[in-house]
Amino acid sequence: MKKIALGLSLIVLTHIATAQIKGILNKAKQKVSNKASEQVDKSVDKTLDPSSDKTQKEPGEPNAPSGQAKPATDSAKNEKDATPSIKAYSKYDFVPGEKIVVFEDFAQDAVGDFPDKWNTNASAEVVTIETLPGKWLKISKQGVFMPEFIDSLTDNFTLEYDLLCDNPGKVWGFYSTITALSDRNRPETWQSEDNRFTFTVAAYPDGNSTSLIERRKQGVGESSMTTGTKQFSDKTKPVHIALWRQKERVRVYFNQEKVWDLPKVFAQNVLYNSLVYWLQGGTDDGNFYLSNLRLAVGMPDTRNKILTQNKWVTHGILFDVNSANIKPESYGTLKEMASVLKDYPDLKVKIVGHTDADGSDVSNLDLSKRRAASVKTSLANEFGIDESRMETDGKGESEPIDKNDNPAGKANNRRVEFIKI
Repeated sequence: MKKIALGLSLIVLTHIATAQIKGILNKAKQKVSNKASEQVDKSVDKTLDPSSDKTQKEPGEPNAPSGQAKPATDSAKNEKDATPSIKAYSKYDFVPGEKIVVFEDFAQDAVGDFPDKWNTNASAEVVTIETLPGKWLKISKQGVFMPEFIDSLTDNFTLEYDLLCDNPGKVWGFYSTITALSDRNRPETWQSEDNRFTFTVAAYPDGNSTSLIERRKQGVGESSMTTGTKQFSDKTKPVHIALWRQKERVRVYFNQEKVWDLPKVFAQNVLYNSLVYWLQGGTDDGNFYLSNLRLAVGMPDTRNKILTQNKWVTHGILFDVNSANIKPESYGTLKEMASVLKDYPDLKVKIVGHTDADGSDVSNLDLSKRRAASVKTSLANEFGIDESRMETDGKGESEPIDKNDNPAGKANNRRVEFIKI
C-alpha cells in the first residue's frame, strides 16, 4: 500500500494497491486489489470549492443537478464564491433533452474499484478528489472504457459529462465516440465500425488545447477536422462537455464554447448503440477523470409545452451541491425560457423547484424554494424579465415523476417546472 500524490494544485490522495486486470474486453471486469481510502488531506488548498471544508456530502447525495438537500451551512457564502459567472456562458445555447435515461456519478461503486457496469481492456478506478464533490473515474492507462448500460442513442439526444486532466503538459488524446458496434462485447473494434462520430481532446504545455473530430457514415466519407481551444489548459477545473444530436446534426460544447456544429454527421436509419471512451498513450505522469455522465432523450420543445400544455419541465437548470447557486451551464435553458417570456409579454409563470427523496423533507423543501427563487432572480437580472410576471414555489420531494431508487430516476425528480398562470 503506498500513497500517491497527484497534482500540482490538484491533489488526489488514495491508498492504492497494484491494479489487477481480470480478463479481456469480453466482459472484463477488472478490480483493483485493494480499495483506495476516501480520506483526504485537509491541508490542501481548496482551489475549486472554497466551501468544501464546511459540510461534506452525505452518502448517496447527487453531484450536481437541481436536487438533493442536506442541512444548509453558510449557504450565502457558498453561493457568493461560486465561479465562473453565468454571464461567461452568454453564447451557450445548449438545452438538454426532455427525459434523463442515464445518470452516472459512480455513487454505487466503491472507491478503488473499477465500476461494475463498465467494460474495459485496461485499468481504471473510482476515486474521490478533495477539491471536487462526488466520485470520479480515474483513467491513466491506454485502453477502451465503455458504459455498458448505454445501448441506444436515438435520433434526438443530449449527452453530458465532466472531464478533468490533471497534467495538461502531457500530450495524449482522450477520445469520445458514438458508434454502432456490431459486437458490443468487443468495444475495442470501434475504429473499424462503419458508423461512428468521434471527438478528441489533447492539452499542451503552452496552455493551448486541440480538439480533433472524425466522422464516418455507412462505411464512407471518413473525415477529420481540428480546432484550437483553451478549455483543457487548467488542471484544477473540470470541463463540462455537452453533445447535442438532432437527427444528422451534431453540436459539441466545451464549457461555454461551442466547438463543433456540423449538419451532416450521423447516418439516418442506423441504431447507434454505444458510447466508447479511449485513452491514447496514457502515462504515469497524468490522468483523466470523468464523472456526472448524463444522457437525455427527446426535444425540449419549450414554447409548445408552456403555451399549449401550460407547463414546461426542465432538467437543464443545474445547481451547486446543497446550494441555490445556479451553475453557468444552465444558461442555455434559462435563455430558452426567457425567449418565450419576451415573445409573449402577457405570459406569467410560476417557477417550482423539486428535489429527489434523499435527505430530510424539511431541508429538501427549503432547498427547492430557494432554487426556484434563484431562477426568478436570474431571469430578472440576466435577461430583463419583469419580476411581477414570475411567482415561485418549492415542492421538495413531495411530487416525484420517477422512482427514487436509481440514479436516473432521482435525476428526473430533480427538476424545475414553469407553470403558466
